Amino acid sequence: MTTLMADWASQGGAVEQGTVAALRERYGLDQPIYIQYYKWIAGIVTAGDFGLSFEYGRPVAELIWGRLGYSFLLAVLTLCFAWAVAIPIGILSAVRQYSIGDYVTTFLAFVFLALPNFVLALAVMYVVSTYFGKSVGGLFSPEYADAPWSFGRLWDLITHIWLPVVVIGTGSLAALLRIMRANLLDELRKPYVTTARAKGLSELKLLIRYPVRIALNPLISAIGWILPAAVSAEILVSVVMSLPTTGPLLLRALLSQDMYLAGSLILLVSVLTIIGTLISDILLALADPRIRLQ
Repeated sequence: MTTLMADWASQGGAVEQGTVAALRERYGLDQPIYIQYYKWIAGIVTAGDFGLSFEYGRPVAELIWGRLGYSFLLAVLTLCFAWAVAIPIGILSAVRQYSIGDYVTTFLAFVFLALPNFVLALAVMYVVSTYFGKSVGGLFSPEYADAPWSFGRLWDLITHIWLPVVVIGTGSLAALLRIMRANLLDELRKPYVTTARAKGLSELKLLIRYPVRIALNPLISAIGWILPAAVSAEILVSVVMSLPTTGPLLLRALLSQDMYLAGSLILLVSVLTIIGTLISDILLALADPRIRLQ
């Protein structure tokens, strides 16, 4: 409340005592922090009221719901992209250990793990804009930014969204590739693989039926941290690429000490972690019969 009043005063606005009293009464701003937290959570649970954004002067729910869908879409597409690339490359890297391809993928994986996403975003935007003449930044072209949904707007979204998906997904892709390679190498050295090979089972059938299925377990369990990590990783990328997601909103809320807006976004990321963990547990039970038996 003190920060809000100071901001209003710096902007030359008059702070009405009735407004201040109403906010204090509604959110318990003159009460201990645990009372404020209780009122905030109670408002979310009972009325879907996430509080008031002091920075924008609007309900938090109005600000976040439009952007949350794009953030969730980016997180899901990033996960699919990371899996689609990491699994086959990780398998090839493990099967052909110490080959030139293995060394190349290992080198690239370490490069992408060390390279900040926002630096990669700047480099990719420069290359695409300079050498291909394509529009970069945002999820829509200017003519579709505020247009109603149509097939043209959907196609425009598809042509723009692949760039942030690739940029955000590189870090997770590199980590999953290393996990897949390490776990598959461990499985390929176990006695059951030698026994199955001795019984005449073809290499491809042996690989897919047993070691790969078991090596996928750590990747499935990684859903719990990849989904919120993708949302967190897109904060700076969204600022650089001007994406209409929750990332820039969260950064602005933290800088301006907009507690209800920042707290709501952090709460939603925490919920996303729980959802991701639940999904990974269900998928693990479906993929591995040993987990179901336990």
